[in-house]
Amino acid sequence: MSSPSTPHSAEGPRAARGRPPRLDQGRTARAALDLLDEAGLDALTMRRLADAVGVRAGALYRHFATKQDLLTVMAERMLEGCSAPPPEGDWSERLTVLAHRMRTALLAHRDGARVYAGTHSTGANTLGFAEALVGVLREAGFRDEDAARAVLAVVNFTVGHTLEEQAALQPGDSAAAEAGPAEAGPAEAGPAEAGPADPDRLRRAVAAQDFPHLTAALPVLTSTDFAAHFAFGLNLLVQGLRATERNGPAGAAEARP
Repeated sequence: MSSPSTPHSAEGPRAARGRPPRLDQGRTARAALDLLDEAGLDALTMRRLADAVGVRAGALYRHFATKQDLLTVMAERMLEGCSAPPPEGDWSERLTVLAHRMRTALLAHRDGARVYAGTHSTGANTLGFAEALVGVLREAGFRDEDAARAVLAVVNFTVGHTLEEQAALQPGDSAAAEAGPAEAGPAEAGPAEAGPADPDRLRRAVAAQDFPHLTAALPVLTSTDFAAHFAFGLNLLVQGLRATERNGPAGAAEARP
């Protein structure tokens, strides 16, 4: 995993004279998350963040070499509290609690999953959460290799599911388009945010053609009960891990090509 950029002290001759305000990682991350909740990821620019913390945009780039560095720090902050030991119980119950914590943490912020995806923080919150997940599986008797890959599967499923969930439920974001290229800058450009999913559009498309299997599945495919969708998918992963647990090291080895 690559290390995120960590803001250093902004103290110097100008700071000593009281201009601009000292850049603080915690304060900057909080301000960035506030802007994220207010306007969405596409509208979160370094210029807007600089205005929010009372510095010039160039000052931010001295502490976050790229916007991705900023997103990594934001992602690290979002996982605060997720690594607390889960309640006692079967390993599958403890793993499920941790996965739900992560989904809840990402849902707590607009575009939270988009911010988290692709970041590789080595901060205490991220590593602590990974430690908790791996620990649950290793303590249950899973091999180190299986535990590591299981954690990747659970995290990737959780992030991917939450990406789709937030894209389906949140409105399109026109703020970045209104800002224009001069505001966003080439280094901050990204794909436009999709609007909310339209179940009726899918129903009409399926009804217009001969898709009997999709027709039968439409009630679930158009449902916005994302908690139920998440629970079902997570349970599939857990059941697959149970099969790995039953097979043991020898069974797992025989299953490889």
